Amino acid sequence: MRILVIGSGGREHALCWKIAQSTKCSKLYCAPGNGGIKEIAELVDIKADDIPGLLDFAKNNKIDLTVVGP
Repeated sequence: MRILVIGSGGREHALCWKIAQSTKCSKLYCAPGNGGIKEIAELVDIKADDIPGLLDFAKNNKIDLTVVGP
């Protein structure tokens, strides 16, 4: 599964850390993410409140699951 986590705080870091451990996760993105998340997921430079930008990213990258942190 291609997964997108939205947010940039400690909660999102914990979500990415646990999701990355799943064998079902083939690609993990985080928007906008932070320095710690960068080591777990690919960061996407889209703000958490940029709904049209996040939607375009999800469609273009065939995201199967989106997890909204904030």
